[in-house]
Amino acid sequence: MVRKLTAILAADIVGYSKLMGADQEGTLEALRQMRDALLEPVVGRNRGNIVKRMGDGWIVEFPSVTDAVGCAVTVQQSLAEHEFIRLRIGIHTGDVNFENDDVFGDGVNVASRLEGLADPGQILISDTAYAQLDERSAKHFIGGGVQTLKNIARPVTVWKWTPKAEAEQSEDPDASKLEGRTCIAVLPFDNMSGDPNQEYFSDGLTEDIITALSKHKWLEVVARNSVFAYKGTSPNVRRLADEVGADFVVEGSVRKSGDRVRVTAQLIDASSGNHVWAERYDRKMEDIFDVQDEITDTIVGRIEPEIGTAVRQKIQQAPRRDLQAWDCYHLGISKFYKFTAEGNKEAQQLLQKSRELEPQFAEAHAWWAYATILGMVYWDTEPDTALMDQALAAVHEAVSIDGQNAQLHMLKGRVQLARREYRGALADNETAIQLNPTLAPAYCGLGDSLAYEGRYDEAIALFEKAVAMSPNHPQLWAFLSYGAMTLLFDQQYEKALQWAERARNIPNCQYWATAHAAVALAYLGREQELQKMVAQLLKENADFTLTFAERKLFYLQRDDQLNLYLTGLEKAGIPR
Repeated sequence: MVRKLTAILAADIVGYSKLMGADQEGTLEALRQMRDALLEPVVGRNRGNIVKRMGDGWIVEFPSVTDAVGCAVTVQQSLAEHEFIRLRIGIHTGDVNFENDDVFGDGVNVASRLEGLADPGQILISDTAYAQLDERSAKHFIGGGVQTLKNIARPVTVWKWTPKAEAEQSEDPDASKLEGRTCIAVLPFDNMSGDPNQEYFSDGLTEDIITALSKHKWLEVVARNSVFAYKGTSPNVRRLADEVGADFVVEGSVRKSGDRVRVTAQLIDASSGNHVWAERYDRKMEDIFDVQDEITDTIVGRIEPEIGTAVRQKIQQAPRRDLQAWDCYHLGISKFYKFTAEGNKEAQQLLQKSRELEPQFAEAHAWWAYATILGMVYWDTEPDTALMDQALAAVHEAVSIDGQNAQLHMLKGRVQLARREYRGALADNETAIQLNPTLAPAYCGLGDSLAYEGRYDEAIALFEKAVAMSPNHPQLWAFLSYGAMTLLFDQQYEKALQWAERARNIPNCQYWATAHAAVALAYLGREQELQKMVAQLLKENADFTLTFAERKLFYLQRDDQLNLYLTGLEKAGIPR
């Protein structure tokens, strides 16, 4: 006897006896055609195994609940227009015993009882099975009521799928909101070491990446159980993405040799099969768990911004007839990342529209607030107490909607920094990092919070971490620019100049990095370079004067910091 934990699908033909009594030959032929053309091919595509055939039904085992549900939904949808064949289907996951071409146990018993309760064309699944579905699959089931099943000791919570419920779900505005989320599947990383005992490292790395990506609330990440069903296979990425409902797929490999480990990872756009990003990481294995954490943080720090960029490009290229909240949000973010006065103004407008269309869209509230604050720091939005109060109210609203979203706490910290509420900003950025240790902008925000309080060494270490963690982030220039300003405050003028120059080499970097470079050169007394830098600054922003700078530096509370900066500008020859 073989015993294992598996997902079981029980299917039964509705009215089998009646059909056979009315037309035995025709019924048997119709069933043969249905079995050969539909049931068995769909079972095979979903990696199922028919373990028992009865005259009027089947027992099928699957490696995962997602496979079982995918098979069931495909079969029921295909039979919806059939002339007379209908199925009832029940699915459960539990212990199953296999002996002498028979199958029995808890998994079979519960699945069979659920099948018996189902209406024609319906699928019933247990709560145990429902809990193992990813969010995209689970949302197609309704109910959650408790049922007492015959000869089953404990009550079972039951979820149901019907063609009608599926149609209603697709029309539900809440469902369309969920569909807006970008779905990513992280395939089990291949163990290339040639040693099965090293499998734990590749599996652990995969699980850590899944967990870390799940902390980015705008992403929907396919559950571990679903992706690990593909372990040891070489699936077609586009077909796999269709099966699990993924927009992007991450795949990679791990090779350990001696005291070193090499990890490769790549991000693939499922719709086109194109590689969006690929990277290789080589590390020493001095402390295996620290190495695993470091690689996880680095990979996630690189992947998440790449996905965001790809999503925004897709939305920008799509037709824009009837913009919904999610479209406005992503279009707003794409305008925000242009880092221009015009782009910032459009971002504020689009994000405000997103807030109005969907008041429970937490990210729209928070990003509108940040776009507004950044407009005050860089562009045409005048620093205004009342507007800053509105921005603070918006981020409070965002956090009240989703208090476990790290990005919202980071954005709340940004608003607090502008309001000189440094302690509050510090606390919210620390919360963001606790919720998502891979969120690079939170390290930058925490660095700013410490810098404005004069804790320069701690701040600089955090800016360095943000840069190292996410060297492809759209705001990388800002990480470097804020770091350069902190180095100026700490009177490390040579290093401040280096950071400012690194920022200036990044497209869409703003004029403040050039101003930081000018201040550093003024204090270093390098007149020839200084003259060129000042000319470049006035070319980037013809309105840049001492008065302009003082007005835009409204977020600095310490007189010593503001005076050092303005004195440097004055030394540089910036007009008053």
